[in-house]
Amino acid sequence: MVNPEEPDDVSTPIEIPISDVFDLHPFAARDVKAAIEAYLEEARRLGLTALRIIHGRGIGVQRETVRSILSRTPYVLNFSDAPAEAGGWGATLVTLRRE
Repeated sequence: MVNPEEPDDVSTPIEIPISDVFDLHPFAARDVKAAIEAYLEEARRLGLTALRIIHGRGIGVQRETVRSILSRTPYVLNFSDAPAEAGGWGATLVTLRRE
């Protein structure tokens, strides 16, 4: 039975509001790389320069994926673990270069 509230095409993009905090928990592992890249582009377009990406603690796979992308993104000035009250090593703070 088809649910009329679900799109027929599961690859239909979902619009996500962009803010200075991006939580990766709702994303499937296969979608994380594309989600981070799209988020960074949109955050930059909106003029955001201080971001927090929440990837969780786990065994560190998502953290390494995030940091790999950040390290090769030319408009990322720096990144580091968030302070304990903002997620500690379960989140990464990012500073983007102003355009």
